Amino acid sequence: MPELPEVETTRRGLAPHLEGRVVRSAQVRQRSLRWPVEADFERHIAGARILRLQRRAKYLLVHTDRGCAIWHLGMSGSLRLVEAGTEVRKHDHIDWVLDSGLHLRYHDPRRFGALLWTGADPEAHDLLAHLGSEPLSEDFNGDTLFAASRGRRQPVKTLIMDGRIVVGVGNIYASESLFLAGIRPDRPAGGISRVRYQRLADAIKQVLASAIEQGGTTLRDFVGGDGQPGYFAQRLNVYGRTGEPCRQCGRPVRDQVLGQRNTFFCRHCQR
Repeated sequence: MPELPEVETTRRGLAPHLEGRVVRSAQVRQRSLRWPVEADFERHIAGARILRLQRRAKYLLVHTDRGCAIWHLGMSGSLRLVEAGTEVRKHDHIDWVLDSGLHLRYHDPRRFGALLWTGADPEAHDLLAHLGSEPLSEDFNGDTLFAASRGRRQPVKTLIMDGRIVVGVGNIYASESLFLAGIRPDRPAGGISRVRYQRLADAIKQVLASAIEQGGTTLRDFVGGDGQPGYFAQRLNVYGRTGEPCRQCGRPVRDQVLGQRNTFFCRHCQR
């Protein structure tokens, strides 16, 4: 599934080509996504000028002078800019025709993504209203995690993957951040000190920033806004490396299931 770095990579790739442009028309070929694309979406977006692109958690918000389109890439969705006349492939479900002549094209084989429209403040939308801190913001730090963890017995990995506390820390980046911070993923959240949570918050910021810089993790179904896959997967320390030597100590990387997700860690380097 595209995670925060992949969505941010998409935003950065598309923003220079979309901001300030007018959407002349839209073509919705398939409305049956995770939530149906509303019947009059084309009417809302036709003639709208795109003001800015914003990412909130894993959502891409396209602010226009008429309202806001909310995209979610789901498990296999991607947004790309293509030339007019580019052949429509299977699973190319939506096109926005821009005044530049380019088309913004949404491709989603599994159809778990979504395109929604709101004329109100998107931050108040049901999907966004209860989201937690942005991990790369100044508001997110060790105090955020320490306060949220008090009295909790759940594993720390499931705590940092809770979008009501901090958004966008998916399975890959949770494992990598905990490794960098030297914290075992199954350690009870309520038993971790404020100092160690600050180390973890710093690690989350570092891992996500590095992933964004590298263009997002290479996943089978994800393609960035510029049509190129990311390369962060080449730098993973523990995720998906069960049995391989730890890059720090050389001992084998372990795995276990936490919160129904595969989790990877080094028993020696993480305590």
